[in-house]
Amino acid sequence: MRRTAALATGLLVLSLASGCDSDEAPAAFTTASALADAAIAGTAQGRTASFTTDVSSGTLKSKGSGQIRFDGENTALSLVTDFIGEPLELRLADKTLFVKVPESSRGEIGDGKPWVRVSPDGTDPFSQVLGGSLDQLARQNDAERTLGQVKKAGKLTKAEQGDLTGTTAEHYWLDIDLEKLGTELPAGLSTDAINQLRGKVGHFPLELWLNKNNEPLQITLNLSPILTAAGAPDGASAKITTNYKNWGTPVDVNPPPPNQIGTLPTPN
Repeated sequence: MRRTAALATGLLVLSLASGCDSDEAPAAFTTASALADAAIAGTAQGRTASFTTDVSSGTLKSKGSGQIRFDGENTALSLVTDFIGEPLELRLADKTLFVKVPESSRGEIGDGKPWVRVSPDGTDPFSQVLGGSLDQLARQNDAERTLGQVKKAGKLTKAEQGDLTGTTAEHYWLDIDLEKLGTELPAGLSTDAINQLRGKVGHFPLELWLNKNNEPLQITLNLSPILTAAGAPDGASAKITTNYKNWGTPVDVNPPPPNQIGTLPTPN
């Protein structure tokens, strides 16, 4: 029995290091929990970064770029995205989501100010239509949030030393158990959507690249199994890829000046 257990452990470590050349050191972590702890610590140490994000779900495709300061529940970020078909600037600061209203739509705001507060549970028409989507769009770039989900519900399936756009990095593959996430939903999914899918899909893949300081370089969520379970045709793809760089450099993620924040009209 002991010999069998030792052999199984050895095979697991060997499989996690598969893909490495014989003269390369194996990837540093062999469990999802240890990986997440190290990456969370690396993210906290780096504290700030710039990022780009690519979202694809069926025929929907969106790109964005921004800056972020990691600080747990007080994480703040700025993001410019083409999510609605034209450039849209978001700021998540002081636990509030601010949206810069496109100039073509500012006439709908009584005071004509460029920024408004948007909430997933807001009563104004803009919040009711796009509040939840924009809130998820902003928060999905929070690496600390994703790494917390890895720690809670992840299983490490493969690891290797690699190269990401010319940078030496450790590459990890994981499966995320949807049931174990509970209310901590993957980006872009509502509670109602998850409740409808329970029992239809068990997990989804996630890939993580770390630099030598255990700071994330790239995180890819493959939500295709969830899209298929929701009734999309076989082969339908849904991925969110976020790339991080310029760790530790100054960022501008402050909320807009108060005198530039307007109020969206609410229905009578």
